[in-house]
Amino acid sequence: MASFNLLLLPGDGIGPEVMTEVKKVADFLGQAGLARFETETDLVGGAAFDAHGKAISEDAMKRALAADAVLFGAVGGPKWAKVPYEHRPEAGLLRLRKDLQLFANLRPAVCYPALADSSSLKREIIEGLDIMIVRELTGGVYFGEPKEIVTLENGEKRAVDTQVYTTHEIERIARVAFDLAKVRRNKVTSSEKHNVMRSGVLWKEVVSKIGASEYPDVELDHHLADACGMQLVRWPKQYDVIVCDNLFGDMLSDIAAMLTGSLGMLPSASLGAPDEKTGQRKALYEPVHGSAPDIAGQGLANPIAMIGSFGMCLRYSFGLVQAADLVERAIADVLASGTRTRDIADKGGNAVGTKEMGDAIVGALKRLA
Repeated sequence: MASFNLLLLPGDGIGPEVMTEVKKVADFLGQAGLARFETETDLVGGAAFDAHGKAISEDAMKRALAADAVLFGAVGGPKWAKVPYEHRPEAGLLRLRKDLQLFANLRPAVCYPALADSSSLKREIIEGLDIMIVRELTGGVYFGEPKEIVTLENGEKRAVDTQVYTTHEIERIARVAFDLAKVRRNKVTSSEKHNVMRSGVLWKEVVSKIGASEYPDVELDHHLADACGMQLVRWPKQYDVIVCDNLFGDMLSDIAAMLTGSLGMLPSASLGAPDEKTGQRKALYEPVHGSAPDIAGQGLANPIAMIGSFGMCLRYSFGLVQAADLVERAIADVLASGTRTRDIADKGGNAVGTKEMGDAIVGALKRLA
């Protein structure tokens, strides 16, 4: 039986609660003989700042670099609102992405049949939705230099963030998007702002070149990022794979997440480049939702996004396609049974807690396996 090393970084807020439910799923898959998962747990975000004075310790980074994959919960909360900028909880996640060289963020937005009426959009617009947003993760305005706040001679302050992309950065994220499209519905939409941003001009030029020279059989179109946001609400099923830069990917993926009814439903994967010798990628998997400090510790959080992130880990890092399919089927079956956490329950309907939803998914796995 294959064995894999997982580093668990639960983080802050509801992170530890949803991570507990993932461990149940991993334990069951091990008991079922599908794979063995050796896990280590460490601190990140505000919890790490409280313990070490920084958002992630050097020991935790060493564990992350050595692990076969990292599962990440959530970071942040009002408690750490005034910590120094360089030590803010989110800095732990940014360092993980940078040091692991995780340049490709995969954010699926899938509408489960049982939740077609949970979206704020009409059923006919959302039913059957299955899109993938591919977000460039290590470049762009979040990492570009200079990044500063300076005081001018007249006493005013000026803030600067710099949007920077190279040909290589755009080429590699484009290839990820085209490769995914080839095993989906064979369509890529590239989203940028070439009408007002020079980085957008280069982005469109490079993606077009990669599409024409390396993937001529994949349909490619281009949507300005603001228009893409509008079309995601107007008619999201026109899209298959959307590829975009760091900033626009952050925004568009959150729009896509809410189409499905709740941020608590959607997983994500952040992947590095394949190792030249082993072919394996460094990878981190996390739910799209945040730390939700308003409900932390109350057992109300929806663990589906975290469990779905583990499902993506099974598929993309470990090649355990059967196990990944099993997890996705178990989630769908539980939702079809009417089991709901508070964020996706009908108004006035009964809702289960975090633990109960996790137990229900493990129960479905037992029946399916």
